[in-house]
Amino acid sequence: MSSNANMRHWEKLDRPPLTALKKISGGRMNGKSDINPMWRIQAMTDVFGPCGSGWKYSIDKLWMEAGGKDEIAAFALVSVSYREGEVWSEPLPGIGGSMFVAQESKGAFTSDEAYKMAVTDALSVALKALGVAAEIYLGNFDGSKYKDAPAPVPARTSASPQSTVPERIAKCSTVEELGALWKSLPPAEKQAHVKAKDDRKAALAAREVA
Repeated sequence: MSSNANMRHWEKLDRPPLTALKKISGGRMNGKSDINPMWRIQAMTDVFGPCGSGWKYSIDKLWMEAGGKDEIAAFALVSVSYREGEVWSEPLPGIGGSMFVAQESKGAFTSDEAYKMAVTDALSVALKALGVAAEIYLGNFDGSKYKDAPAPVPARTSASPQSTVPERIAKCSTVEELGALWKSLPPAEKQAHVKAKDDRKAALAAREVA
């Protein structure tokens, strides 16, 4: 984890778990990763608290615009704010869109969820400013794993027991390796082993200075 205080929220929000990612097959986004929108809400709640008291969003504008071939697109403008202590942040704006009327092979299709999908898209845009799912947008996910993910730990057997988190932390030989391991841990493991991580980081930093 970076020692830069400005990255304190970013580094807690930038990496969705593999369970929240789905590879897109077909269309203009073929090969990209779709992020479960509920994960974004869960991640924001984990870092800032419940929606409405720790963070919040407003729907500022909904509108439609005509496109080519009699298609119609729905758009939404939202603002996201989060709280630190008793102070609320400035609003983070986001604009998103979705098709209301789309021309398909069997004719025109009208979606009754166009505004809902536009709001979901707008939230994803606004939350990028906080670093939510940033590793995906930065191209650091190859479709199956993160590029800096540590080698998988062998499955537990009687001959080769799985290393505990403190043991894995202790085996890190550089600050960068420790940072990569820390990013791969779920929130519950991070919370349980903050001291072990901080102690190891301090030891590694002292070794580099020496």
